[in-house]
Amino acid sequence: MNTRPRLTRSIPFWLLVAGSLASGAAGGVVLMDKLAKMETALTAGTATGVDVYVGQIWAVLGAILVGVGAIGLLLAFTLGALRAFVVAPRAQRAVDDEPATAQDAAATGDAPASAAAQDGSDTTPHPVLDGAGR
Repeated sequence: MNTRPRLTRSIPFWLLVAGSLASGAAGGVVLMDKLAKMETALTAGTATGVDVYVGQIWAVLGAILVGVGAIGLLLAFTLGALRAFVVAPRAQRAVDDEPATAQDAAATGDAPASAAAQDGSDTTPHPVLDGAGR
C-alpha cells in the first residue's frame, strides 16, 4: 500500500503547472502583439521612436515571460520524474511496536510468555560461577 500522497493531488504542483502555462501564454500574446505593431509601423513608414523603442522593451518582456513559463513546465516535469524515485515511508505501528497482550507476545516470540518472567522473578536455575569467572 502506498502511503504517500500522489503528485497529481498536490496543490503546489498544479499551481506551478498553471502558473507556467499562464506565464507562457501571456508572454506569447505580449510578444506577438508588440512585434506585429512594430512590423506594421515600420513597413508603413509611420513608426515613431515610441513605437520602436518602447515596443522593443515590451517584446523583450514577453520573451522573458515565455522563458519563465518554459522553465516552470520543465521544473514540473522534473518533479514528476523525481517523484518516481522517492521511497515511500514505512507505516508505523500504533503502540510502540509492542504486542497487545501477553498471549500475542508469546505467539510472536517477542516477549516472555509467563507472568513470572514479566515481573522479574526468574525461577530457572543458572550455573554458579567461581571467583575466576568460569
